[in-house]
Amino acid sequence: MVSQGQKRKILITTDLYATNTNGVVTSIQNLFDELTAKGHDVRILTISGDIHSHKEGAVYYVRSLPLGMVYPDVRMPASLPNNKWIQELIDWKPDVIHSQCEFFSFQFATRISRATGAPIIHTYHTLYEQYVTYLVPSKRLGHYLVRLLSRERLRKVKTVVAPTAKVEHALQSYGVHNPIQIVPSGISLEQHYRRLSPEERARKRRQLGIREDQQVMLNLGRLGTEKNLGELMAFFAEALRSNEALVFLIVGDGPAKEDLERQARELGVADHVIFTGMVDPSQVQNYYQLADVFVSASTSETQGLTYIEAAANGLPLLCRQDDCLEDVLKDGENGYEYASAQEFLQAMHQVMGDPKWREAASKRSEEIAAGFEKKAFGSAMESVYESVL
Repeated sequence: MVSQGQKRKILITTDLYATNTNGVVTSIQNLFDELTAKGHDVRILTISGDIHSHKEGAVYYVRSLPLGMVYPDVRMPASLPNNKWIQELIDWKPDVIHSQCEFFSFQFATRISRATGAPIIHTYHTLYEQYVTYLVPSKRLGHYLVRLLSRERLRKVKTVVAPTAKVEHALQSYGVHNPIQIVPSGISLEQHYRRLSPEERARKRRQLGIREDQQVMLNLGRLGTEKNLGELMAFFAEALRSNEALVFLIVGDGPAKEDLERQARELGVADHVIFTGMVDPSQVQNYYQLADVFVSASTSETQGLTYIEAAANGLPLLCRQDDCLEDVLKDGENGYEYASAQEFLQAMHQVMGDPKWREAASKRSEEIAAGFEKKAFGSAMESVYESVL
């Protein structure tokens, strides 16, 4: 913990910020808010959503070009590392640089580090082996490149922050020998504690075409192939055979949406599947609260902030078995993990068939989520910075 009066200049570098909404951006925003509230001078260096470099308050944007042919919404900087905003940050002389992405903004982090002597701390948010098929047709080659590039990048940082033990183990398997500290990303849960009244909930469900007697399984997030939503659609079709009251509510958008819509039609379940598209982030709690259970088939998560959000909204969780769930899902208490279709179907039957268990699981989910509040995140990162400095 930073002692009273001992304030730091902290630079956060990231490829993603205002132009995206995902777990990485949420983590960065929460870290910025907490560090600023503690009195630190925090600035963010990121990539602009257009061809103009500019500055807005504490956020510096470097002009960029779209790379949509590689991966949706990805942009690459179109400025050299001696951009005038980079020079302004060098003159500012940060005490520490906290890098959040391994690719484009990392070059700016290393440029500023060389010029100022500020150490780089890096949070490894994403397990790229789950995404590599977007870029490299050969899965084996892709995995080799991920390991190689991760080792090469992380050689330049003093300490690596892993959000979970799952990420720490992955990095060790890559041959990364840097010191690694596990710091779960904090999350602002205030909006997720606001509850819809029974009347509001019923009205919003009606607006989506959900009857009062229907039971809703929900997935909320980006619709990418790495999220494995096709598996959930297939399992839903099976579950629907024994429970015709089921509805699958899919909140979000992404490149897998068309395939999922096609799959729903082919399976004959399209009348029971609702795609909302993207929703306002300030309203996501309302969608969680329309559901009876949160479901996920993803194994690409490093922490899974949507799991925590769902739990904070009082939802039981039904998720594919994954190490990142260790502290979020307590099997049998606030949900179930599954490793096969049979386990999924059995768990779904248990969850939907036992309202008393759902009520107890809802309370347990809320208790577990409370442990991920963002204040602890800010304090933990302060300790990491001081250990390096």
